[in-house]
Amino acid sequence: MISNTLEFSVNMTCGKCEWRVGEALNNHDIGEYSIDVDSQKVVVVTATKTADEVREAIEKTGKVAVLIGSGSSGGKIRGAAVAMMGLGGNYFSDGPKGVVRLTQLDSETCLVEGTLDGLSPGSHGLAIHETGDTSEGCASLGGHYNPRGTRHGSPDNRETERHAGDLGNITADETGRARIRLVDKVLKVWDVIGRSVVVSANMDDLGLGQKEASLVNGNCGPGLACGVIARAAAVGQNQKKICACDGVTIWDERDKPLTGAGRRE
Repeated sequence: MISNTLEFSVNMTCGKCEWRVGEALNNHDIGEYSIDVDSQKVVVVTATKTADEVREAIEKTGKVAVLIGSGSSGGKIRGAAVAMMGLGGNYFSDGPKGVVRLTQLDSETCLVEGTLDGLSPGSHGLAIHETGDTSEGCASLGGHYNPRGTRHGSPDNRETERHAGDLGNITADETGRARIRLVDKVLKVWDVIGRSVVVSANMDDLGLGQKEASLVNGNCGPGLACGVIARAAAVGQNQKKICACDGVTIWDERDKPLTGAGRRE
């Protein structure tokens, strides 16, 4: 099992807060963690949980948890990235949306994890695409990221019979939510900054279908939700708690508009 280290900033103020957060993590089978009330940080090492699952567990205590870093703690910083996914590339539009994170755990291992909501129940193709051009929504992102010039295939194939950006399928439950946690031995975070993550309308046939598009994109149909891949902080790199320009704390940001008078209210 591949473990990832997740660093959260949590608005804890006392020993009781520490006890509640610890109890919540224990109740969700998150056994390896450290809590520092003075620095308001919770660091979790997990081989099975996504960042959103850990955040949700912490927030059951009534506190607000913000992911501020992922990757290896104490080791060489390999790279981390994030894509804010939305309908046509717009996270703030109505429709499917979520967050996909990429963490380079070592020189050969990339962890892709996240949560998407608003999908139709069932399987949907997941892939890295060539560009980050959302001028025409998901339609202007180019084809699958394919630096080796190979045919489309399954992410289980590490050799030539897959695109580097081929990540297979994710499955949305009856509520439209898909949890993602997969390990890839071909993809490298430093190669895909500025490119995009795309979730397709249909299932990816992994290059096994009878139609010509099967060897190009798995016959998975148009992109449904997508997002540009941006660099993110690794563990220990992000010390921010208050935005210097307007005084809003990181725990309040999610409930504030991005700009305007309401930002400071």
